Amino acid sequence: MANFAEVIDQQQMKEHLQNAIRTGKVSHAYIISGEKGSGKKFIAGIFSKTLQCEDRQEKEGQIEACDKCHSCIQAEKSDHPDIITVTHEKPGSIGVDDIRTQIRDSVLIKPYAGTYKIYIIPEGEKMTPAAQNALLKTLEEPPSYVVIIILTENMEVFLPTITSRCIVLPMKPAGDNSIRKFLMENMRVVDYKADLCVAFARGNIGKAIQLAQNETFDEIRNQTISFVQDIKHKEIFEINETVHNIITAQEQDRKQDFLDVLLFLIRDILIYKATEEEDHLIFRDKISYIRDTADRCTFVGLNTVVEAMQQAKRRIDANVNADLALEMLMIAVKENI
Repeated sequence: MANFAEVIDQQQMKEHLQNAIRTGKVSHAYIISGEKGSGKKFIAGIFSKTLQCEDRQEKEGQIEACDKCHSCIQAEKSDHPDIITVTHEKPGSIGVDDIRTQIRDSVLIKPYAGTYKIYIIPEGEKMTPAAQNALLKTLEEPPSYVVIIILTENMEVFLPTITSRCIVLPMKPAGDNSIRKFLMENMRVVDYKADLCVAFARGNIGKAIQLAQNETFDEIRNQTISFVQDIKHKEIFEINETVHNIITAQEQDRKQDFLDVLLFLIRDILIYKATEEEDHLIFRDKISYIRDTADRCTFVGLNTVVEAMQQAKRRIDANVNADLALEMLMIAVKENI
């Protein structure tokens, strides 16, 4: 069963939530912000379970849920009557009716079993302005037992009247060593693959776990590196066809994975060209190719490819002519590597 000790890093957030539980000074509203996979839902669940626990315990300096009482068992099964996760029918938005029916219409009903009545709102950035205004009425005069936890990937979409009434807790990138240790000890990931996952995750523990479990990523990695190794011998139309086979228009994540693999491969070439050392390379198993390419390429040419990649990533993120961006990137790769 999950508890605070299992949260990787996030020390400042853990201390804040622990202190709130220990002193009984729990806020009526929190916003936990962070990118997808950073662990927002995980820590919100632990906080909620611990608040409702009937027999909290001090373990190694931390307040933890007992994981044995009826409340904890219900919370672990996502079946606690006083821990409510707000849902929405429309995939792209949380509407005013969602807030009214799931929060406003029930907020005055006292907790059935727990000390608190906790509402968790995943994807809070999808709340429409009308939905936020509906929620605001509860935030302005909340019953003493109510705790609202909003999870979001984007703080900028909230009305100032919402953020001013919430304690904002940002998720911080987890340390590389912490993620590596977790992958190797908890998931039995071998060291070289753990290093690769850590490099690509960039502090996002959820992404690191996903990469460690994702066979498709290994496939994209191998295809991308083989493709770059052979790019000098291909015509542009062949290059574009190969890229299309590696990534499909329907899968945005595959485009990002392709670009990430390419970016880290260029990074390795740059590092080796500057230092002639292998210790800090991500793709150490490709050292022969990296060494030969570093000898052949110029710093100017490699930086040209990096700039083309950054431009392609911006266009793909903005969903603006992604195919053209990739085509221009491939021309830069062919001419400079």
